[in-house]
Amino acid sequence: MTAVPTIGVLALQGDVREHARALEGAGARTLPVRRPDELESVDALVIPGGESTTMWRLARTFELLEPLRKRIEAGMPAYGSCAGMIMLADRIRDGADGQETFGGIDMTVRRNAFGRQVDSFESEVRLTGVGDTPFHAVFIRAPWVESVGGGVQVLGRTEGGPNIDRIVAVRQGRLMATAFHPELTGDHRVHHYFADLVRRAIEEE
Repeated sequence: MTAVPTIGVLALQGDVREHARALEGAGARTLPVRRPDELESVDALVIPGGESTTMWRLARTFELLEPLRKRIEAGMPAYGSCAGMIMLADRIRDGADGQETFGGIDMTVRRNAFGRQVDSFESEVRLTGVGDTPFHAVFIRAPWVESVGGGVQVLGRTEGGPNIDRIVAVRQGRLMATAFHPELTGDHRVHHYFADLVRRAIEEE
């Protein structure tokens, strides 16, 4: 797969630069996305961590909510980390009053499931499709997935601690999400996995 995809990073808040750096390391061009015209210029989108309620409100303010939903429904690949996982979920628990998402993945995600900022932690997670070596995952006020529909592939679960066996990585077609922040480590396997997914999507069209 030799295509060089242009992958946008939703630049409303969160680890935009870190995701861009990891994607460029995976052989992609990157573009910060804040406006609908920028969204139309990319082959795929990364939705970074941050605060999901703030992201939802800013997406409305910047008139991105509906255009993003339509691009996802039309088959645009997207990857969400932490708050980005919440934004790709069809259903959320413990959300703010009236909180909306972009949707696309048939899953129920619990917001702040692992606790507050002080409960942030790091753990090894084995991820399907990214090699045999466990991924060193950074969880910051992270969600987890409570349930998934039949079309969702579980890519990873927690392997230790009091919240063992929680779903923390999923994929449904061209959409994927992790509860942790791979952009904060030097391990870019998740971004390589997503970039390859985007390349396949380009070749299929």
